Amino acid sequence: MTVHLGLDTFGDVTVDADGRPLPHAQVVRDVVEQAVLADQVGVDAFGIGEHHRDDYAVSAPDVVLAAAAVRTERILLGTAVTVLSSDDPVRVYERFATIDALVPGRAEVTLGRGSFTESFPLFGFDLGDYERLFSEKLDLWSALQADGPVSWRGSVRGPLEDAEVFPRPTAGHIPTWIGVGGSPESVVRAAHYRFPMMLAIIGGEPERFGPYVDLYHRALRELGDDADAPLLPVGVHSPGFVADTDEEARELLFPHFKANRDRIGRERGWGPATREQFDAEIEVGSLYVGSPETVAAKIASTVRGLGVQRFDLKYSNGPMPHAQLMRAIELYGTRVAPRVRELLAD
Repeated sequence: MTVHLGLDTFGDVTVDADGRPLPHAQVVRDVVEQAVLADQVGVDAFGIGEHHRDDYAVSAPDVVLAAAAVRTERILLGTAVTVLSSDDPVRVYERFATIDALVPGRAEVTLGRGSFTESFPLFGFDLGDYERLFSEKLDLWSALQADGPVSWRGSVRGPLEDAEVFPRPTAGHIPTWIGVGGSPESVVRAAHYRFPMMLAIIGGEPERFGPYVDLYHRALRELGDDADAPLLPVGVHSPGFVADTDEEARELLFPHFKANRDRIGRERGWGPATREQFDAEIEVGSLYVGSPETVAAKIASTVRGLGVQRFDLKYSNGPMPHAQLMRAIELYGTRVAPRVRELLAD
């Protein structure tokens, strides 16, 4: 069973050795170094999320990816995710086509609505148009993927009439995933546009997303895919952390995981994260934390159970120091990924 194994980060603001938050600029530079290391240790893909708030340093992932592009040799570089609803599809296309020009064949994008909404008022969009913005802009993005001039009309931006967009990517299109958080409508939308689906599984048992994988495959068939045609890939994005031992991984991660979760929880009305919840999520949920062997076994189980072709570990979870993140990346590339492939080959 073939699987591609990637790493994702949201560019969480990290702390120094004394626990003081680092400047955003330093965090951005550190993310580039993390991408370079991921490339060196054999990770297949590196994704950077887009956020517009003070606890995350990356608001323009494509710029950071371009910096990483010229310092890496083989790794796929993409997003986790690009908030298409509050951006312009033409500009997004141009930016990723430019990264593709720098490193042909290594740029990809994951499009989604995002789990935060700060970008909407920041860029002058009404949250009341949340669904319409994504639906129409995704329709325009799909039109841009075709060769030749583009004509398009909608209600969320001006029309295009025989417009051409430059530069053109190497393959003629930008490899595109659709991020799905658990909505059947989003699953069917990804199938409608024939884009691979990336499931954001951030809590609970991974197996509960099995019906979404089935729905995606069924929708592809009902929308016209030949029964013998290769299925489009499905991926999983889930949080985790790797250290030399299970105990070390849990002890290092928990305070930073809790700081991140409690900050979001205060905004959304959740209670404080407890150690019991944290441990339970590692044992039976969607938190991939432990030694290389432990994390590899859990990833292999999820890949096999859901029948997916991609797994991206979100290795940054709160203000964990850069050095600890670098060690996790090293272990993921040199020990976790090879072990996952061994387990799936059995």
